[in-house]
Formats: sequence, structure tokens, C-alpha cells
Amino acid sequence: MSRFLCAVIISLISVSAMAKSIVVVGDSISAGYGIEVDQGWVALLQNKLIKSHSDYSISNESISGDTSAGGLARIDAILSSRKPDLVLLELGANDGLRGLSPLLMKSNLTEIINRSQKAGAKVILLGMKIPPNYGKRYIDLFYNVYPQLAKELGIPFIPFILEEVALVKDLMQADGLHPNAKAQPIIADKIASYLTPLL
Repeated sequence: MSRFLCAVIISLISVSAMAKSIVVVGDSISAGYGIEVDQGWVALLQNKLIKSHSDYSISNESISGDTSAGGLARIDAILSSRKPDLVLLELGANDGLRGLSPLLMKSNLTEIINRSQKAGAKVILLGMKIPPNYGKRYIDLFYNVYPQLAKELGIPFIPFILEEVALVKDLMQADGLHPNAKAQPIIADKIASYLTPLL
């Protein structure tokens, strides 16, 4: 084997070793429901990182309709295949929309975070909210899970990621639950503002 070829192989191995992986584990908000995948906030965030942190790549493991229980059921396979350095965890909205127990949601998210950390990944928790027709008590119980969990486990927390878009009709799809393509850059910018300083 020539010295040149050896140098190329060593260089490729070094680049591979330096590359860092971010995995998004979420539901339809991260999966890009109702829009083209390359218009979603995950793809837009990847484009931002190419410019500022080119050693990071993002894999999107989000599934529309997924719950915290669904995320827990598949997190081990994700961690095994992707070996992420960082997990962006965006789950829980469907638990809330189905009226499921916030305590069970918290338990599921806790286990996802613990398993991710055990696998060597840092975790950033993305906060979600549900529509006001679910009643103030349930809404408060639901949303408070996120800051409580972040504080208890000592992990970064991004408040409601749709804060700037959820009540703007022009930025939401007809169902009133999912952001449209126009909203995605706003979401990507918000997440990047929290994520980038941590990289």
C-alpha cells in the first residue's frame, strides 16, 4: 500500500472520528407533517450547522403520531444504530392530545433521557404545549413536566418551540396543530439559538 493511500485512509478515519452526530427523536412537529421533508426545521437546522458547525450531522428519527411511550419503545434501537453525541428530544404532544397521564409521560421521557445519557449522549429537551380546550389544570400539569424534568435531571430545556407560530394563523396548517412551511425557519432559528452555544 502506497504512502499516499495510507495518508488518505488515515485522513478519512480522522474525519470520521471527529464527526459528531445529533439525533432528533420526535413526532409530527419534527417529522415535517404536511410539508416537504427538506422544508422542515430539522433540515433547515442541518443547513445552519453546515455553515457554523460542519463537524455535526443530524439524523431525524421522528415519527408522526408518536407518543413518549413510542419513543421509549424505540430509543434503544436508535441509540444503537445512530450512536448520537446529542439527542434533541421532542415528544409528549400526542400524549397531551390523547389526554394521557402527564406523570406517565414524565416517566417515559425520564427513561429516554437516562438511556440516552447512559449511551454517552447529551440530551436537550424541547418543550411542547397543547390547545386551550383541554382545560387549564391539565394544560398546566402537562407543560410543567418539561421544565420540572429539565431541572431534576440537569439538562438543557427549550421552552415551547412553537411559541412564535402556534397562534399565528398564517404560519399554521388548516388543522391548527401543525406549523406550515413558512413557520419552519422560525422554529429552526429558535432551536439553533439554544443549541449552537452548547456545541
